[in-house]
Amino acid sequence: MSFIRKVKVGKHIYLQEVKSVWENGRSKHKYIRTIGKEIDDKKILSGSIQHSQISRVSIYGPLLILDEIAKQIKLHELLGEYSSEILSMVYSHCIDPRSLNKMREWFDRTELNHILNLKELTERRLIDSLNYMESKERSEILQNKIFNAVNAKYHLKKDSFFYDVTNIYFFGSNCKIAKISKSKEGGYKRLVQIGLAVTDEGIPIFHKVFNGNVFDARTLFDVMKNLSYVGFKSPFLIWDRGVSSGINISDAKKLGFQVICGLANKGNLPFEVDDALKNSNFVIPQNRVQLKESSFYVSVKNYKYNDVSGYLYICLNRKQQVEQQEKRLKNIEEANKLLQKNKQINNSLEKYFSKTGRLLEKRIEEEAKYDGISIIFSTQKLGVHELVRKYFDKDIVEKAFACLKGVVKVRPVRKWIAERVKAHVFICYLSYLLLSIIDYKLKKKNIDVSSIEALEQLETMYKVYLTDFKNGNEFVKTVILTTPQEKILKAINKNLTKPSN
Repeated sequence: MSFIRKVKVGKHIYLQEVKSVWENGRSKHKYIRTIGKEIDDKKILSGSIQHSQISRVSIYGPLLILDEIAKQIKLHELLGEYSSEILSMVYSHCIDPRSLNKMREWFDRTELNHILNLKELTERRLIDSLNYMESKERSEILQNKIFNAVNAKYHLKKDSFFYDVTNIYFFGSNCKIAKISKSKEGGYKRLVQIGLAVTDEGIPIFHKVFNGNVFDARTLFDVMKNLSYVGFKSPFLIWDRGVSSGINISDAKKLGFQVICGLANKGNLPFEVDDALKNSNFVIPQNRVQLKESSFYVSVKNYKYNDVSGYLYICLNRKQQVEQQEKRLKNIEEANKLLQKNKQINNSLEKYFSKTGRLLEKRIEEEAKYDGISIIFSTQKLGVHELVRKYFDKDIVEKAFACLKGVVKVRPVRKWIAERVKAHVFICYLSYLLLSIIDYKLKKKNIDVSSIEALEQLETMYKVYLTDFKNGNEFVKTVILTTPQEKILKAINKNLTKPSN
């Protein structure tokens, strides 16, 4: 966030707006503009406001659009008696994530007292609001009500949901849901799991927190049950191969979903895959599908997965195929050099060598057959272009997780009471919900900035509290809008361009 600093130039002290940025691994202050000067210990605003002393400059612009979105989806009403405290934490995670004991300091620098009609923000009330959010029943009911409000307001697409699982690491050893398990980023850590479902537009529908050692595939059923309450007619539920199982596919069908899911290309499917790859008619222009910068060749077969009839789509990504082969050969070459020096190699590369260190070329050929191959099962027959678009657009969920981890700061988790951890994740979930809706509305207005960039652009939209030192009158001014700021506000709600002072 930006802030005001004093800079002495000669005999004069100027008030400058600056912003903290990272350059070459170090934090630096980047100059934005001069907003006034200090004369005889009085802060004087530059520009058209003369003879006035600045008593306070507060953060306003980013909070204005976050609260507008919250109003549009009725969050103030749905969150109940602690809505102001909960939303203060939600907005903080969108703008300036911080611990509970530092929330008061941030609150005092913002317009939250007016925006949320909140006289003060105490740590005790914040803790009480987290306690309020801890109930499993309340969490699930709330999520369903919130998404219904979102859908009622924005009339979202109703044909596809995307589901995936991530994990977040945990400090401390006393939380009963944090378990030692393999992190998706490598290594073993104390983790909790988060399952997340989003719409085509990237807007979250439902989340749930699981123990850190729960297999990805076992997280889906509870989420599916809640998604079935949304009421969309036979939507596609799309997930990656890590979540796939025969039980999940059967359960999804029973709950009224069509399924598109990834399957492992080793194990139960070698015949179907090999047959497609040997087919000379497979890699031909008619089977070619272009998605963004990737080209796919797609073969379709009737297939029954356990007790569910459907279709098997075998997709070959040529670019990925070459990249995987080159990477494998490079790793094997480096491992071979290490073995010749009697040094240890990575465990994942040991399968390519005999016990005597001889290179197993047949094993390498066997692995290479499946490079660039994705195997997708669908309960409904789709055109290859539609299938590829639907399945490979599932990175929507990955982008959601990236935002949760990088922007909203869902991790690391420093709380140790299990219910409190779940409340923390729910706060972060709501933060991501607001950001995703801002992205959605900006995109609809063809404004090429992300929600984060929009909030950053609005940082310079302050409320400035002034005192006329000639007559003692106090008044408030909103810093004049720039053209980009005005476009952003209009995209959210055209009435926001006329904020009341």
